[in-house]
Amino acid sequence: MLELTAPQWRDLKLAGSEVSLCDPESGQQYVVVKADVYARLRQLLDDSDLSPAEQLHLLARSGQEAGWDDPAMDVYDCYDESRGKLCP
Repeated sequence: MLELTAPQWRDLKLAGSEVSLCDPESGQQYVVVKADVYARLRQLLDDSDLSPAEQLHLLARSGQEAGWDDPAMDVYDCYDESRGKLCP
């Protein structure tokens, strides 16, 4: 576990619910959040108790609810081909 200095703790408390950090060497960005916020987010994103078939079913259902099965969306099935004709 990383230990913060007193000034770092003060800055963290003043920042609010999350703090963005950037690794100066790699440019990789991080977000530090409170443990209770992280626990809620992790619970929302954790699908490890679902089988691959269940995950696929939920994804398909989500797409249907979003209107992706609407016939008007069929134009996106050949988007790259159509784009090539419009933007040579």
